[in-house]
Amino acid sequence: MTDDLLLETRGAVGVVTLNRPKALNALNLGMCRKLHPALDAWAADPSIQAVVIRGAGGRAFCAGGDVRAVALSVGDASAEAKERVSREFFRAEYGLNHRIHYFGKPFIALVDGVCMGGGLGLSIHGTHRVVTEKLVLAMPETAIGLFPDVGGGWFLPRFPGESGTYLGLTGARCGAADAMWLGYATHHVESARLEAVLDALVGAPWGTGAASTVVDTVLAGFHADAGTSPLGVQRAAIDRCFAAERVDDIQQALELEGTPWAQETWATLLHMCPASLKVTLRQLRMGRTRDYDEMANVEYRLSQSMTARPDFREGIRAVLVDKDNKPHWRPSTLAEVTEGMVEALFAPLLHDTWKVPARG
Repeated sequence: MTDDLLLETRGAVGVVTLNRPKALNALNLGMCRKLHPALDAWAADPSIQAVVIRGAGGRAFCAGGDVRAVALSVGDASAEAKERVSREFFRAEYGLNHRIHYFGKPFIALVDGVCMGGGLGLSIHGTHRVVTEKLVLAMPETAIGLFPDVGGGWFLPRFPGESGTYLGLTGARCGAADAMWLGYATHHVESARLEAVLDALVGAPWGTGAASTVVDTVLAGFHADAGTSPLGVQRAAIDRCFAAERVDDIQQALELEGTPWAQETWATLLHMCPASLKVTLRQLRMGRTRDYDEMANVEYRLSQSMTARPDFREGIRAVLVDKDNKPHWRPSTLAEVTEGMVEALFAPLLHDTWKVPARG
């Protein structure tokens, strides 16, 4: 049986390889539990100057948290068992994101291929994100009855204008040029050169300056222009249409915009889980003025309330199991999702007061 997560030390660099290529390196509970203590050890080890994380197989960095496994695990379980499965997974995943966010040393993600959902959680909280021409970047959670988590409530509102709102609600996919424009990516490198990037980091002159400066110098030597961002070209329309405080008003703005892009985006929103759309918009507006720790705790509460809803299992069924892409949402329209329902999903959990650690 192959190991889902490979850990090695190469000189002054800790190297993490997500090793589930057949599952597009989706992050499971065991991987979270193995990686977190390894990062603790590397953070405390003065001989380790930086950590690099990458995905095996050439198709994906990480397609996200293994929510399919979570959904299937809770399917026929008792209410208590369902809560335990969801609680354990999201505590481990969010705790790992938090560890990366406060790692304290250069943390370099080599993002080659698919990077969605939990893949952003493993990369955006680090110091450097190197993307390639194969990048497919997305936060697709509204299509499966969830919300953009792993810190999405904090980082999406900090993308330019309303681009984060657009990405969080629609699950739109981005390439390398978009990733650079958004500020997600710090560098763009040809996929074929990633192994050389790693070799250069391992062989870098550590000790000649601050570790972050050494990393910056190495990566600058490989960086190539990613071209014009389609998302950037569309920014004015995105800002016009996604500035509203209600999903209904965003849809109306898209109808008034009338362009092919707006029509396609409007149709996309109609396909998404109505409850997820309203929860996500509230989450993103909340995240404008709250820090990362505050939003991580909000998202943990949402992870428990949203995975307990039937829409979560239905979204997983439609997108990842049967793959018919014909979900039957409950409620089925935005009008049926009341403010009271949304408020209840954000409410503190009665028997679960878990929070991310104060720092690091």
